[in-house]
Amino acid sequence: MGTQLEVFAGSYEQILFGYRVCPGQQEWRIEQVFTHHAHTASLSAVAASEQFIATGSRDETIQLYNMKTRTEHGSLLHHDGTISCLEFYGTSHLLSGGEDGLLCVWSTKTWECLKSIKAHIGYLTSLSVHPSGKLALSVGTDKKLRTWNLIDGRSAFTKNIKQNAHIVRWSPDGDKYAVAINDKLDIYDLESANIIITLTNKKRISSITFLKNTVLALAGDDEHVKVYDLISEKCICEFKAHDNRVKAVESFMMDELCVLVTASNDGFIKLWKLNMEREEEVCLLGQVNTTARLTCLSVWRHNSEKESSAEQTTESTEAGPLNTNKRVRIWTEEVLLEDGTSSKKQTKKKKQKAQ
Repeated sequence: MGTQLEVFAGSYEQILFGYRVCPGQQEWRIEQVFTHHAHTASLSAVAASEQFIATGSRDETIQLYNMKTRTEHGSLLHHDGTISCLEFYGTSHLLSGGEDGLLCVWSTKTWECLKSIKAHIGYLTSLSVHPSGKLALSVGTDKKLRTWNLIDGRSAFTKNIKQNAHIVRWSPDGDKYAVAINDKLDIYDLESANIIITLTNKKRISSITFLKNTVLALAGDDEHVKVYDLISEKCICEFKAHDNRVKAVESFMMDELCVLVTASNDGFIKLWKLNMEREEEVCLLGQVNTTARLTCLSVWRHNSEKESSAEQTTESTEAGPLNTNKRVRIWTEEVLLEDGTSSKKQTKKKKQKAQ
């Protein structure tokens, strides 16, 4: 069957929307697969891995959905305050950040909280895992940009950026990263930790996504999306995407085609075809109206051809659904954020139940 594509969007109305993307010759179909009242408050974050969808909310919980069985998988209850950001690393770990300033690392096999770090004084606003899985970046309302060594779960570097950043993202190759502060986007070089490019938007930046290592798209608190070439430091494309402010942008490649996904307060999710090699008009591939005020967005991809070969190895180790009546346990041990299929078995230390 090849690659399956689905788009997930959270909303102020506490609902998670799921849509299957069906590519066509000209127009793409976007078919609704489910609508779920996921939380008791507005959704603030959504992330996708091969097997799971995770959503975070102002209700202080992380909800899990098993994409293999298409069922709810339980809740993670550790943060005090809004869940501000979620990101999977491969199929082995989920990272979460919240209003309590905590950065938590979860095992997707047992759903234990392997590490709970007080990362920032105040709100942890955004986090990003390096493509190698060995480093993570976080920013918060303490005006600090922090680099974390995920091999030993400790802070590797702290930079005072003098303002509160609200977005941080690694580039696909991991040699640079982007930090958004209000209407400004700074691009840092990994080796020197210095700013190499600064981009300025007319409005506060609401979302960014790397289309490739030297090209990124950003949306501000208006209706437009801009695409920048980081080599020339020029805007190579700008277009009106929605009738209201764009809240989230994501992207994916399908063969040689680059597709940008946008979500807005106007309720629409839209798919756009981009040509990153030359400047030309952006083409709308498809759209759907959720009739809700959208807040966050994620793209789920699944290669069904790989599933049959992996089923036998994962069947014996797959964890069952969580007991949603209990808080999860916190393991006081070091975290090894490598590929879950090759990481060494860790030595268990003292276990502590969260109250």
